Amino acid sequence: MADPNDGRQRIPPLGPFEEQAGFTRAIRVGDRIIVSGNVGVEEDGTVSPDAGRQADRCFEQILDYIGQLGGHSGDVVRVRMFVTDIAYADAVTAAFTRAVGHARPTGTLVAIAALYSPEWKCEIEAEAVIGSLQ
Repeated sequence: MADPNDGRQRIPPLGPFEEQAGFTRAIRVGDRIIVSGNVGVEEDGTVSPDAGRQADRCFEQILDYIGQLGGHSGDVVRVRMFVTDIAYADAVTAAFTRAVGHARPTGTLVAIAALYSPEWKCEIEAEAVIGSLQ
């Protein structure tokens, strides 16, 4: 949905916190789509204890949001992955490869001290440029 005040397209808010804090998980500005704040929460609100499944869920959400804003997986040009334990790196990287490896985007994976909820093992951000993969 486009904001009439700035012309940017955003996905609809996913919960009251986004409205309260004043942010969106995905926004399109021109031919760029930026997606952030994605953690592995399933549609039913549960969180798998498996870091790989959490990362797969993050990428499912990311690709859905990019699609809502007019892009597709081949448009992804950059991914940032945050893990709470470097031991999760291989599982999260495997999810990256399954989801967007065909587009060969740049990627960064770093270990961090913690995420907002202790059950979250990774958080993933992505950027896409519409039409970047012909």
